[in-house]
Amino acid sequence: MRSFFKKNDATKDQSTADSTGEKGTVLIVDDSPTEIHILRGVLEKAGYSVLTAEDGETGIQTAVENIPDLILMDVVMPGLNGFQATRQLSKKSETSHIPIIMVTTKDQETDRAWGLRQGAKEYVVKPVKPAELLEKVNSVLQA
Repeated sequence: MRSFFKKNDATKDQSTADSTGEKGTVLIVDDSPTEIHILRGVLEKAGYSVLTAEDGETGIQTAVENIPDLILMDVVMPGLNGFQATRQLSKKSETSHIPIIMVTTKDQETDRAWGLRQGAKEYVVKPVKPAELLEKVNSVLQA
C-alpha cells in the first residue's frame, strides 16, 4: 500500500515549483504524456523538481511565472513549436538566462544546428538515454 501512495504523489501534475528538488527545478515542455512521464522519472530520481507544459505557449508562460533552472524543450508540438518557443525564451529579458536543452525526435544535423541557433545550449535525440540526459543536464547547470 505504501508504494502505491508514493507513486501517486510522484506522478501528480505540478503547475508550480516543487520545493523538494535539491538540485533545482526543470521545466519539461512536451506534448507527449509518455515523454513527460519518462523525463520526469529520470529527473526526479536524480533529485530535480519538475514542472511541465504541454505546448510552446504554455511553456513560455510557465517559464516566466516560475523561472526554472533549466528547460527541456520538445520541437514538434501543436501551435508554437519548440524552435519558436526557444527563440522567444532566449529573447525575453526575464527568461534569457535559463538554459534550454532541446529533446526531440528530429535527429538531422540541420535540426541540431537550428536548435542551437535559436538559443538552446544542448540537443538530445529521443528516445532519451537517461545517462546522456543527466550528463547534459548536469553539465548545462554547472556552466
